[in-house]
Amino acid sequence: MYVPSFNAVEESTAREMVAAYGAGELITVDPDGYPSATLLPVLWEGDRVLAHLARANDHWREIGPSTKALLVVGGPQAYISPSWYAAKAEHGKVVPTWNYSAVHLRGTATVHDDPEFVRRVVTRLTEVHESGRPAPWHVSDAPASYIDGMLRAIVGVELVVERVEGKAKLSQNRSEADRRGVVAGLGPTDPIARAMVELDPGLTD
Repeated sequence: MYVPSFNAVEESTAREMVAAYGAGELITVDPDGYPSATLLPVLWEGDRVLAHLARANDHWREIGPSTKALLVVGGPQAYISPSWYAAKAEHGKVVPTWNYSAVHLRGTATVHDDPEFVRRVVTRLTEVHESGRPAPWHVSDAPASYIDGMLRAIVGVELVVERVEGKAKLSQNRSEADRRGVVAGLGPTDPIARAMVELDPGLTD
């Protein structure tokens, strides 16, 4: 991923982004040389990302014990009109662009066709995503036989992370006036605008 210095994010921020976005595209290369990709809910803890794949998805069968993989976790994105820039009225030397944020995690993927491993992954993912609810759902709320059957329909995936790249392209290279124009153009409820304001709260002054 091309990451100019002003768009780069620290690993701690990249972890926050992955936690907030919650899912990513697991990409591996099949033996025939073609890539496969599957969108998965993910959990990044320590140096490992945990996820699960449907057993009916042949992607998992192409993942060996030391398969190199890329996990792409994408966040909010938006078209940025040059009409929003103050610079348009000043000199007109402006063009459209696209703002976005993403995290790329590279490492080695392994499949775990083990019911207990899969149960731990599903339980942990559920705990994370249900934590903010007033009455969180627990895996144990469903009949045990039903859960056992559902677990047999999936396999676990573990990615040992070896390289982290995080990028937040939020008009950091534009003037304050231009950034204010982008926030106004997108509107206060747009996630890209909110992310820009988090970086620089003064954009709404």
